[in-house]
Parts: sequence; structure tokens; C-alpha cells
Amino acid sequence: MAALNLARLIAVAAETIAAHAEELTALDQAIGDGDHGLNMKRGFEAVRAEADAFAAKPLPDALKAIGTKLVMTVGGASGPLFGTLFMALGKEIAADPDRNNLAAAFGKAVDAVAARGKSQIGQKTMLDVLQPVHDALAGGKTAAEIADIADAAAEATVPMKALRGRASFLGERSIGHMDAGARSTALLVRSVGQAIGESA
Repeated sequence: MAALNLARLIAVAAETIAAHAEELTALDQAIGDGDHGLNMKRGFEAVRAEADAFAAKPLPDALKAIGTKLVMTVGGASGPLFGTLFMALGKEIAADPDRNNLAAAFGKAVDAVAARGKSQIGQKTMLDVLQPVHDALAGGKTAAEIADIADAAAEATVPMKALRGRASFLGERSIGHMDAGARSTALLVRSVGQAIGESA
């Protein structure tokens, strides 16, 4: 795997979320609380503010610290879910992961998010992006291919009926809207791919 520039990766992720904050807010206004974009922007700006400190840590410790920071700063339902993703990934990943370790660690992190949110695939949540991304990662896809798969998976939440989260209260009216958490997850996947590509 290419050497990971964690500080750069954090910067790209924060820039991406900030650039799409209004889009995420609009998606969330349609079927949620309307605060997803602002919450995600706040959380990733908080991570970015400490990027150098995170980057100085071994990768597992850095990911766990990033997860903790997201829990504390994102707020809403998304804070614990995105925080769990990073913390679980940090718990499973090697300090210098190869492809197999990364895929296995990511799989465990996806399972942790499912357990935390008491959700599963097909319920119109971020899991509907995370699981296809894991499958693509395990299947040896390139970063660009994985980013495209993540985008398509987020798009595929549009016709779904929400069965978890605030959107589930709307029942049939949740159909026809993209899940904001799925979209922000896809954005993060693409930003990670971009940052890794820069350092390749």
C-alpha cells in the first residue's frame, strides 16, 4: 500500500465535508433533523485542528483518537456512528496495514457501526455504503473504483424506505430522498481515495 499521509488525508476529508455541507444539510432537511451537514463540518474541522497531533501517533492510536473526537464534536446520531467507525477501525488495524489487514479491520468496523446503530443493510443508512465499500476493498478494487462504488451505493438509498433513524418516522415519505449519512460516507470514501492517490 502507498505510504499514508494522515495529516493530508484529514485535511482532504475536512475540505470535502465543508464543501458539501450545504448539500448534506439539504438532504437531511428532506427526511431528518436538517443538521447533518453542519454537524459533520464541525466534527471534521475539530479533527483537522489537531491533524498534526493525530498524525504523530501510530495509526491505530490515531484512528481511535479521531473517533473519540468525532463522538465529542459531531453530535446528533452521526457522532457516535462515525466515531464508532474510526474507533473500531483503530482497534483492529495494524500500525502498517497491508491490503488484507485493512479489509479485515474495515469489516470489523462496519460490524461495529451496525451494532451501535442497531441497523443492517437495506435500511437506508450509512451501512448501505459501508458494506459495498468493504466488499470492494476485500475484492481488490482500486481506490477510484471503490469511490465510484460508494457514490453508486449512496445513490441507491434514494428508492429505499428508511427503517432506522429519524427518517424512519416518515415511513413511505422517506422514499425518493438520498440518505444524508450515506452521502457523507461516500464523500469520505472518495476523499480518502484522493489523499491516498496523491501519496501513491
